Amino acid sequence: MKNAIGEFPEGFLWGAATAAYQIEGAVTEGGRGKNIWDTFTHTPGAIKNGENGDIACDHYHRWREDIALMQQLNLDAYRFSIAWSRILPQGRGTVNQAGLDFYSRLIDGLLEAGIQPFVTLYHWDLPQALQDEGKGWLRRGIVEDFVQYTDVVTRAFGDRVKHWTTFNEPGVFTWGGYVLGEDAPGWRMQPGAALTALHHVFLAHGASAQVIRENVPQSQVGIVLDINVAEPASEAPEDVAAALRFDGMQNRWFLDALLRGEYPADMVALFGEQMPRIETGDMQRMAVPLDYLGINIYRRSVIAHGDELVPVNYCRVLPPGEHTLMGWEVYPKCIYDILKYVNERYGPPKIYITENGIALPDEVSPDGHVHDERRIAYLRDHLTYLQRAIAEGVPVRGYFVWTLMDNFEWALGFEPRFGLIYVDHQTQQRIMKDSGYFYADIAKKETAVK
Repeated sequence: MKNAIGEFPEGFLWGAATAAYQIEGAVTEGGRGKNIWDTFTHTPGAIKNGENGDIACDHYHRWREDIALMQQLNLDAYRFSIAWSRILPQGRGTVNQAGLDFYSRLIDGLLEAGIQPFVTLYHWDLPQALQDEGKGWLRRGIVEDFVQYTDVVTRAFGDRVKHWTTFNEPGVFTWGGYVLGEDAPGWRMQPGAALTALHHVFLAHGASAQVIRENVPQSQVGIVLDINVAEPASEAPEDVAAALRFDGMQNRWFLDALLRGEYPADMVALFGEQMPRIETGDMQRMAVPLDYLGINIYRRSVIAHGDELVPVNYCRVLPPGEHTLMGWEVYPKCIYDILKYVNERYGPPKIYITENGIALPDEVSPDGHVHDERRIAYLRDHLTYLQRAIAEGVPVRGYFVWTLMDNFEWALGFEPRFGLIYVDHQTQQRIMKDSGYFYADIAKKETAVK
């Protein structure tokens, strides 16, 4: 399929992505149970400005309006997550029909609008009951809980949803939640906690993938990883070694486990006694064949030797140049670099860019519009490198911008604005940004990325 951007595969999908806790609100409505982000955001000092996602973007009540905006954006697909505790308020046991009904209406609305639903089963919001019961993902039995949840959801929606992501960014919610304390549940433990949690996540991924395929004929099953290429800050041997260690933690730990059925030997040696308990058959169970790999990409990692996260012992270096509101370097070639890295080393059958975007301090201008020229430039530059990777044979089948609309950005509250749509979080008014109009033109294949 050729359009003004360049050569894209036939059926290439243009989409946008969101996550349940970041947009839905209605945290006590419709039988929804409490999750770890409900608890974490109400912990004093945990979230910037003391904000929370109790209301967020009120998508729970405004989903029809939001689908209409997706139509204005000419989206082919919409990636969203299901809140586990909206389906199973206690994490297991009694199913909440009102929760199923909400997502059923949303899915039907998307399909009526000609938009393919891409469902993520887990985007960080573990039911609080499971966290309280046995330290969340540190309990091996949580694998079975996740499988039961998967079974309920896929039986309910499998007649209409064919694209299923098991987990979003497992590295973030394990390292960030159990070691760094930056994300829910906000614990600060030794690295072994993250490794144990990840091992259970991988097992849950493998087991739930089997359930999805049993319940949903002709399903497409994948997982979404937050990965990026690590570059040494200098040619000094200690920086080169640090970049390799960081690459092992950030990239190879996930890709080797999920696509090769093994943990990288150098990292196993490095983590030593921190390694999780691995039972017979675990590695085979987690490395089920993927139909696609989702990649979330925002930046590269320039790494020097340092004292962060012993024993990885690295320091992230911020190069000069343009930076986002998150403090991340704007480096458009990162999307090309990670796609080539993954394709040449691992060769997944299909790849989707499941998140890519920029946080800016957007404001409504006196003319009532949001003029976010920097986001337009960001999208144009990254899509140019995406097209280059595709032209060189990388099997990318779709691109999902992060995000549909300004939302609750986890520990940073509402300040970072990533959306194509501006949201006034006091009034819930939605305003299409200039970047939204730009993306709408891209999605209908009429705007050149030049």
